[in-house]
Amino acid sequence: MAQKADINKAIGFIKKTGARDVYLKFVDLLGRWHQVGLPASNFGPEFFSKGVNFDGSSIPGFTRLESGDLGLIPDPKAFFTEEVGTTSAVSFICDCIEADTGKPFARDPRRVAERAERYLAKSGIADQAIFMPELEFNVFDEIRLHGLPAVTGYSVKSLEGGIDPETNSKSFPFIAPKGGYHAIPPCDRLVELRSEMVHEMEMAGIAVKYAHHEGGSAGQCEIEVRPAPLKKTGDHIMMGKYLIKTVAARHGLCATFLPKPIFGQPGNGMHFHQHLIKKRKNIFYKKGGYGNLSKLALHYIGGVLKHGRALLALACASTNSYKRLVPGFEAPTCFVFAIGNRSAAVRIPKDISSADRARIEFRPSDASANCYLSTTAMLMAGLDGIERKIDPEDEGFGPHDMDIFGLADLGSKEIEPVPFSLEEALEALRNDNDFLLKGGVFTEDLIETWIDLKYEREIRPVMRHPHPYEIELYLDC
Repeated sequence: MAQKADINKAIGFIKKTGARDVYLKFVDLLGRWHQVGLPASNFGPEFFSKGVNFDGSSIPGFTRLESGDLGLIPDPKAFFTEEVGTTSAVSFICDCIEADTGKPFARDPRRVAERAERYLAKSGIADQAIFMPELEFNVFDEIRLHGLPAVTGYSVKSLEGGIDPETNSKSFPFIAPKGGYHAIPPCDRLVELRSEMVHEMEMAGIAVKYAHHEGGSAGQCEIEVRPAPLKKTGDHIMMGKYLIKTVAARHGLCATFLPKPIFGQPGNGMHFHQHLIKKRKNIFYKKGGYGNLSKLALHYIGGVLKHGRALLALACASTNSYKRLVPGFEAPTCFVFAIGNRSAAVRIPKDISSADRARIEFRPSDASANCYLSTTAMLMAGLDGIERKIDPEDEGFGPHDMDIFGLADLGSKEIEPVPFSLEEALEALRNDNDFLLKGGVFTEDLIETWIDLKYEREIRPVMRHPHPYEIELYLDC
């Protein structure tokens, strides 16, 4: 039950801002937000206990038609203001409950993160898991889909990247392919836009570390946020993605976190820096250890890499994800670890000179995932590695300090490659999920539902649609 002081603070905030509307936002199993709107004048303390009912059978992965009623309970500690036309509104991030019993809804992704935090605390290993995401995305001038039976494809317009399908010409200034990393004006046309995005995120309570142009020429950007506990990190990601998209839309632009929108250009990942805290100390730090990491941190890495193929079914959750995990674009293609190596699945940053900097970076993940599920799965894999004392070196995961892309055969027995497709990753999850079930954090029902949804809504439909490149390959057969 929410604390009365938190509720009073939230109600007072609504009145102080003069908001006209209150929005109750919740996340579906696939990682998309939905919302219910209420007049601010009718929103009172009772909503934090009674909530608002909604039809869960219309939400991907939630309930069946004959048992669809669910409820939304706003979190009085998770709210932010946003612009809606010429007025302002206050949005609350909500938890889902069973409408009849008031009990937590087991498939609610935010509840999964809560269960993971409780499991961690009870394990005695650590008190908190801390995550720091890097939000990578493209800002396009325009993107059009051509989905008629006889017209299949899409087109992207990015003046910054010199891509204009209408004129098939470039106008100066533009950024060359792969030439966008830390670009400056006038080539970087998005400085003011990113500044506005960062401002909105900070106004919403998200501490931003920095923002810059990424390597892709077609409006690729990165905004990195400050570290936060597991569930709060999920909230920050959902808020950040939402605000980034709405700011772009206000300027007539399209912001997308699609992992690989343009062939031959760098894709968008969502790397996660992470570490564990116990008694206010970073237990990943050990001066003199490999990369100044503790043995416990290395065991955590061992668990993440050992369960890596299953983990990607939740962390790289789209068919498009695996078009990004290819050599040549700083995206990892193998389950190895090393210091400073951006071609490794787990990178140990070189700047670990003290406990406050000790962390690991998991690099394959992207924003197509449900962020609550993917971060929880990373934590559970790492904890399994700690509990079983999995040594990543003994398991053959490295350290590999060379460029992994330079190895002659990515399919060699030296290193384990990432899955080739979402289907391959889902089959790995089907066969390797015991580590997720510990402490009732994930449930078998949730995992089965996740796999079924991915096959029914994504894999099979994508397989059935003719691809433009197939026409190029086989038209003369």
